[in-house]
Amino acid sequence: MTDVTDQASVDALAAQVNDLGPVHILVNNAGGAKGLAPVAEANLEHWDWMWQTNVMGTLRVTRALLPALIASGDGLVVTVTSIAALETYDNGAGYIAAKHGQGALHRTLRGELLGKPVRLTEIAPGAVETEFSLVRFDGDEARADAVYEGITPLVAEDVAEVIGFVASRPPHVDLDQIVMRPRDQAPYSRFNRQPK
Repeated sequence: MTDVTDQASVDALAAQVNDLGPVHILVNNAGGAKGLAPVAEANLEHWDWMWQTNVMGTLRVTRALLPALIASGDGLVVTVTSIAALETYDNGAGYIAAKHGQGALHRTLRGELLGKPVRLTEIAPGAVETEFSLVRFDGDEARADAVYEGITPLVAEDVAEVIGFVASRPPHVDLDQIVMRPRDQAPYSRFNRQPK
Protein backbone atom coordinates (compact mmCIF):
# COMPACT_ATOMS: atom_id res chain seq x y z
CA MET A 1 0.00 0.00 0.00
CA THR A 2 1.26 3.46 -0.88
CA ASP A 3 0.77 6.58 1.21
CA VAL A 4 0.15 9.24 -1.43
CA THR A 5 0.86 11.97 1.13
CA ASP A 6 4.43 10.71 1.55
CA GLN A 7 6.93 11.32 -1.29
CA ALA A 8 9.22 8.46 -0.18
CA SER A 9 6.28 6.04 -0.31
CA VAL A 10 5.35 7.26 -3.82
CA ASP A 11 8.99 6.99 -4.95
CA ALA A 12 9.08 3.38 -3.70
CA LEU A 13 5.90 2.63 -5.64
CA ALA A 14 7.34 4.16 -8.81
CA ALA A 15 10.54 2.12 -8.49
CA GLN A 16 8.55 -1.07 -7.95
CA VAL A 17 6.17 -0.36 -10.85
CA ASN A 18 8.99 0.56 -13.22
CA ASP A 19 10.68 -2.79 -12.48
CA LEU A 20 7.53 -4.61 -13.67
CA GLY A 21 7.63 -3.29 -17.23
CA PRO A 22 5.38 -0.95 -19.19
CA VAL A 23 2.78 1.05 -17.30
CA HIS A 24 -0.40 1.56 -19.31
CA ILE A 25 -2.97 2.66 -16.72
CA LEU A 26 -2.88 4.86 -13.64
CA VAL A 27 -6.05 5.22 -11.57
CA ASN A 28 -5.82 8.11 -9.13
CA ASN A 29 -8.40 6.95 -6.61
CA ALA A 30 -6.92 8.01 -3.28
CA GLY A 31 -8.88 10.76 -1.63
CA GLY A 32 -11.36 11.61 1.02
CA ALA A 33 -13.10 14.20 3.13
CA LYS A 34 -13.01 15.18 6.78
CA GLY A 35 -15.72 17.13 8.52
CA LEU A 36 -18.66 19.22 7.41
CA ALA A 37 -17.84 22.56 9.01
CA PRO A 38 -18.83 25.90 7.55
CA VAL A 39 -15.95 28.06 6.33
CA ALA A 40 -16.12 30.26 9.46
CA GLU A 41 -15.42 27.18 11.60
CA ALA A 42 -13.00 25.41 9.24
CA ASN A 43 -10.65 22.91 10.84
CA LEU A 44 -7.28 23.68 9.24
CA GLU A 45 -5.95 20.19 9.98
CA HIS A 46 -8.89 18.69 8.08
CA TRP A 47 -8.30 21.05 5.14
CA ASP A 48 -4.60 20.21 5.07
CA TRP A 49 -5.32 16.46 5.13
CA MET A 50 -7.82 16.82 2.25
CA TRP A 51 -5.39 18.86 0.13
CA GLN A 52 -2.49 16.51 0.85
CA THR A 53 -4.56 13.44 0.00
CA ASN A 54 -6.70 14.61 -2.91
CA VAL A 55 -4.54 17.19 -4.69
CA MET A 56 -0.93 16.62 -3.70
CA GLY A 57 -1.39 12.83 -3.68
CA THR A 58 -2.69 12.93 -7.25
CA LEU A 59 0.20 15.20 -8.23
CA ARG A 60 2.85 13.00 -6.59
CA VAL A 61 1.66 9.73 -8.13
CA THR A 62 0.93 11.17 -11.57
CA ARG A 63 4.30 12.92 -11.73
CA ALA A 64 6.10 9.76 -10.63
CA LEU A 65 4.43 7.47 -13.18
CA LEU A 66 3.98 9.85 -16.13
CA PRO A 67 7.31 9.00 -17.81
CA ALA A 68 6.39 5.28 -17.78
CA LEU A 69 2.88 6.00 -19.08
CA ILE A 70 4.29 8.02 -21.98
CA ALA A 71 6.96 5.39 -22.69
CA SER A 72 4.28 2.69 -22.90
CA GLY A 73 3.00 4.22 -26.13
CA ASP A 74 -0.61 3.95 -24.91
CA GLY A 75 -1.04 5.39 -21.43
CA LEU A 76 -4.26 6.20 -19.61
CA VAL A 77 -4.67 8.36 -16.51
CA VAL A 78 -8.03 8.02 -14.78
CA THR A 79 -8.59 10.45 -11.94
CA VAL A 80 -11.58 9.81 -9.72
CA THR A 81 -12.66 13.21 -8.45
CA SER A 82 -16.25 13.81 -7.34
CA ILE A 83 -19.27 15.84 -8.30
CA ALA A 84 -17.77 18.13 -5.65
CA ALA A 85 -15.15 19.00 -8.31
CA LEU A 86 -17.96 20.54 -10.36
CA GLU A 87 -20.53 21.79 -7.83
CA THR A 88 -20.71 23.27 -4.35
CA TYR A 89 -22.81 22.61 -1.26
CA ASP A 90 -23.01 24.18 2.17
CA ASN A 91 -20.50 23.07 4.82
CA GLY A 92 -18.32 21.20 2.35
CA ALA A 93 -15.85 23.89 1.29
CA GLY A 94 -12.73 21.96 2.35
CA TYR A 95 -13.61 18.88 0.31
CA ILE A 96 -15.05 20.93 -2.54
CA ALA A 97 -11.90 23.07 -2.76
CA ALA A 98 -9.68 19.98 -2.72
CA LYS A 99 -11.74 18.20 -5.40
CA HIS A 100 -11.84 21.35 -7.56
CA GLY A 101 -8.04 21.48 -7.21
CA GLN A 102 -7.68 17.80 -8.10
CA GLY A 103 -9.96 18.22 -11.12
CA ALA A 104 -8.06 21.31 -12.30
CA LEU A 105 -4.76 19.43 -12.00
CA HIS A 106 -6.14 16.55 -14.07
CA ARG A 107 -7.74 18.80 -16.71
CA THR A 108 -4.53 20.84 -17.06
CA LEU A 109 -2.71 17.66 -18.06
CA ARG A 110 -5.02 17.34 -21.08
CA GLY A 111 -3.30 20.31 -22.73
CA GLU A 112 0.18 19.60 -21.40
CA LEU A 113 0.12 16.05 -22.79
CA LEU A 114 -1.45 16.91 -26.14
CA GLY A 115 0.49 14.99 -28.80
CA LYS A 116 1.75 12.41 -26.32
CA PRO A 117 0.34 8.85 -26.25
CA VAL A 118 -1.64 9.33 -23.05
CA ARG A 119 -5.41 9.57 -22.64
CA LEU A 120 -6.97 11.28 -19.62
CA THR A 121 -10.37 10.61 -18.08
CA GLU A 122 -11.89 12.29 -15.07
CA ILE A 123 -14.67 10.34 -13.38
CA ALA A 124 -16.80 12.46 -11.06
CA PRO A 125 -19.13 10.25 -9.01
CA GLY A 126 -21.89 11.41 -6.71
CA ALA A 127 -23.03 9.49 -3.64
CA VAL A 128 -21.00 6.26 -3.50
CA GLU A 129 -21.39 4.12 -0.39
CA THR A 130 -17.87 3.34 0.80
CA GLU A 131 -15.88 4.01 3.97
CA PHE A 132 -15.74 7.65 2.73
CA SER A 133 -18.45 8.83 5.13
CA LEU A 134 -16.90 6.95 8.04
CA VAL A 135 -13.65 8.89 7.50
CA ARG A 136 -15.53 12.17 7.06
CA PHE A 137 -17.19 11.74 10.47
CA ASP A 138 -14.14 10.35 12.33
CA GLY A 139 -15.57 6.85 12.62
CA ASP A 140 -19.07 7.87 13.76
CA GLU A 141 -21.07 5.06 12.12
CA ALA A 142 -24.48 6.60 12.83
CA ARG A 143 -23.58 9.86 11.07
CA ALA A 144 -21.92 7.96 8.22
CA ASP A 145 -24.96 5.72 7.70
CA ALA A 146 -27.29 8.76 7.69
CA VAL A 147 -25.61 10.02 4.50
CA TYR A 148 -27.17 7.15 2.53
CA GLU A 149 -30.44 6.91 4.45
CA GLY A 150 -33.45 6.67 2.15
CA ILE A 151 -31.46 6.47 -1.10
CA THR A 152 -29.89 3.73 -3.16
CA PRO A 153 -26.33 5.01 -3.58
CA LEU A 154 -23.72 3.94 -6.07
CA VAL A 155 -21.22 1.33 -4.85
CA ALA A 156 -17.51 0.98 -5.56
CA GLU A 157 -18.20 -1.70 -8.17
CA ASP A 158 -20.25 0.82 -10.20
CA VAL A 159 -17.25 3.14 -10.42
CA ALA A 160 -14.90 0.22 -11.14
CA GLU A 161 -17.08 -0.88 -14.06
CA VAL A 162 -16.89 2.59 -15.59
CA ILE A 163 -13.10 2.60 -15.16
CA GLY A 164 -12.97 -0.78 -16.92
CA PHE A 165 -15.10 0.58 -19.78
CA VAL A 166 -12.82 3.62 -20.14
CA ALA A 167 -9.74 1.39 -20.22
CA SER A 168 -11.29 -0.84 -22.89
CA ARG A 169 -11.68 1.99 -25.43
CA PRO A 170 -9.27 2.03 -28.38
CA PRO A 171 -6.21 4.33 -28.06
CA HIS A 172 -7.71 7.10 -30.20
CA VAL A 173 -10.84 7.40 -28.01
CA ASP A 174 -10.57 9.65 -24.96
CA LEU A 175 -13.57 9.79 -22.63
CA ASP A 176 -12.68 13.17 -21.21
CA GLN A 177 -15.08 13.51 -18.27
CA ILE A 178 -17.76 11.22 -16.90
CA VAL A 179 -20.23 12.36 -14.26
CA MET A 180 -22.14 9.56 -12.54
CA ARG A 181 -24.70 9.72 -9.75
CA PRO A 182 -27.30 7.44 -8.26
CA ARG A 183 -30.81 7.91 -9.63
CA ASP A 184 -31.79 9.37 -6.24
CA GLN A 185 -29.35 12.30 -6.50
CA ALA A 186 -29.69 15.53 -8.47
CA PRO A 187 -27.07 18.28 -8.86
CA TYR A 188 -26.05 20.30 -5.83
CA SER A 189 -26.57 17.39 -3.45
CA ARG A 190 -30.34 17.25 -3.68
CA PHE A 191 -31.65 13.80 -2.84
CA ASN A 192 -34.92 11.92 -3.27
CA ARG A 193 -34.96 10.29 0.16
CA GLN A 194 -37.63 7.64 0.73
CA PRO A 195 -39.00 7.16 4.26
CA LYS A 196 -38.23 3.91 6.03
